[in-house]
Amino acid sequence: MGKGVHVVTHGSGWATRRERSSRVSSTHDTQRDAIDSGRTMARNSGAELVIHGRDGRIRDKDSYGNDPCPPKDTKH
Repeated sequence: MGKGVHVVTHGSGWATRRERSSRVSSTHDTQRDAIDSGRTMARNSGAELVIHGRDGRIRDKDSYGNDPCPPKDTKH
């Protein structure tokens, strides 16, 4: 459905962008600021936060919605 929020490079800084959108939602000087903004967006919309590195590869993900494939808890 395209509910993910991505943290990506943008010019010399960083940006947040909703999945399947060609426009950025917000721009930031640091990746940390972009992650904080993206996390708030993802929490508010029950989406997944996808953090990309400078090379464009995914380096981390956090899910804030109903995960269709939740991890199995093996701790008892």
